[in-house]
Amino acid sequence: MKELLAKLVEASGIPGAEDSVREVIKKELQGHVGEMFTDNLGNLITKKIGTLGKPTVMFAAHMDEVGLMVKYIDEKGFIKFAKVGGVVDQPLLSQRVKIHTEKGSIVGIIGAKPPHLMKEEERKKIVEFEDMFIDVGTTSKEDAEKLGVRIGNPITFERGLVELRNKLVTGKALDDRAGCAILIETMKRLPKTEATVYAVFTVQEEIGLRGATVSAFKLNPNLAIALDITSAGDYPGIKEFESPIKIGHGPAIKIVDGRKESLGGGLVAHPKVRELLIKAAEKEEIPYQLEVMEGGTTDATAIQLSREGIPAGVISIPTRYAHSPVEVISLEDAENAVKICLNAVQLAPRFFGL
Repeated sequence: MKELLAKLVEASGIPGAEDSVREVIKKELQGHVGEMFTDNLGNLITKKIGTLGKPTVMFAAHMDEVGLMVKYIDEKGFIKFAKVGGVVDQPLLSQRVKIHTEKGSIVGIIGAKPPHLMKEEERKKIVEFEDMFIDVGTTSKEDAEKLGVRIGNPITFERGLVELRNKLVTGKALDDRAGCAILIETMKRLPKTEATVYAVFTVQEEIGLRGATVSAFKLNPNLAIALDITSAGDYPGIKEFESPIKIGHGPAIKIVDGRKESLGGGLVAHPKVRELLIKAAEKEEIPYQLEVMEGGTTDATAIQLSREGIPAGVISIPTRYAHSPVEVISLEDAENAVKICLNAVQLAPRFFGL
């Protein structure tokens, strides 16, 4: 799992530019699935046909990561950027980034006015992204353009995977390369089953669940399970009731998610799918947590509203510092999520009676 996560984290893919992530996944699953193709939007769809062919189970994990995009190049070669996805300003400053051009990747750093030159009231404020820029070492706009820098180039953080203590790992894009790794391992380990299983690696989740929307319409499965991350609250600055999910205590099975003020715009997990996932965990005494997530949602929200409605649920990986370059997850939680997925496929025919 660690080696697979490292490959996926090192690949780059903001929404609409997931190509390198898709190539890693294709190589990993070659020979492990019966069908594999890319749809018009860029989703990678794989399939294993079951002995009965029913029910059809769709797993979804998104390939894209939050990041930046080149917006403007000034006359001195400094680059202004737009945010793509839910990027918070505070972690951006002083990060190393990669600008992905047709000529290859260029390393730069995110800079701003140093504190020595700030007025006292400026030092007390968080530097906003509008006041930041990227320095790639060029001295003019023409110099930057010769390197291949263009308006619209994708920008990602330059962070690989590093192991911490107690089987924790940190890196960029664990939202949702963790889900991708879990889904890859599920398909690799999946034995002969009655159910037919689709593993869909979706695009553009971070800007509106777009890949899930079109892939669910195409496949029209009997049930769907999204694999994503959720915010752990087991570190300083967070009250336990605000986010009781803890790293290393097992994957979270979602009850509901959505906007913080109302839980609107999100998912109410289908009772049968929720029960299926709980039984799949309890079958082998796999630790799990129940989740009410305020402030976010997943591909399952789009999937459940496809066609006439698709029963959907979510397995979430507890994550610290989400949408930053230093997200943290537990390898044990990821491995336990694979086990729950495998058991869920085996139990699905009995639960859905198809």
